[in-house]
Amino acid sequence: MRVPTPNPPPGIIGHNRSMLTPNYCVFPAEGIMDSLLPNWPGCIIRFQTSRQMGARFAQALMILPPGAGSAGPVDDGVQAFLYVQAGTIEVTVEGATHSLAPGGYAYVPQGTPYALRNAGAEEARAIWVRKPYQPAAGVAAPKVITGHRDTALREDSGPRWRLCLLGLREMPMDFEMNIMCYAPGAHFWCVETHVMEHGMVMLQGQALQLLGRDWHELWTGDFTWMGPYVPQQIYATGNEACEYLLYKDVNRDVI
Repeated sequence: MRVPTPNPPPGIIGHNRSMLTPNYCVFPAEGIMDSLLPNWPGCIIRFQTSRQMGARFAQALMILPPGAGSAGPVDDGVQAFLYVQAGTIEVTVEGATHSLAPGGYAYVPQGTPYALRNAGAEEARAIWVRKPYQPAAGVAAPKVITGHRDTALREDSGPRWRLCLLGLREMPMDFEMNIMCYAPGAHFWCVETHVMEHGMVMLQGQALQLLGRDWHELWTGDFTWMGPYVPQQIYATGNEACEYLLYKDVNRDVI
């Protein structure tokens, strides 16, 4: 009897969901390789986007084994945002230590040293966003911010809702961080074309996302970068709510 030929694994013949164009990318988590950085002993950094791609910010998945973290206070000359996905991470900034469980987040202004440490017995993971700050005349610089998704402002729009973590209509901030949520079968009401740039990590569920003229299937853990003006729309698929962490630049002129 003839033995059926097994299906080829992803990435060999037509099974690769990765896409990179000059204006957007779709990167499944399993294809993003490890990086090691000075001043971050024992930590694994998986860069999702950076200026090398054409983005104006950097975003990465940070993996901290137990006890790992920064070698001391770090200041790389940009502002930083951290969203914890797993484990417990201690953030020490301006003399105070904040313990962040999953769903916790911290914002550190540009020019402010901070230190990170995995304070638990299990591996910790966090989304790490960094961006040069764009000051505005007559607007005060932002301060250190910490919080948790469970206490964030929630805005509902029928089967869609968002959790506003950072920067919502706050002029000192030049970017926002939100968690966008869609009930199964829900979708955004139009095809968006706007000046904002996005970095998006799927936290939960599945979706179909329009980018330009093409539809892409997204799963938990996938990363998408969208440059300015890329036509975009999203439909939640699967049996559970779709959630994604979304970066976008805001509140600054483009001239």
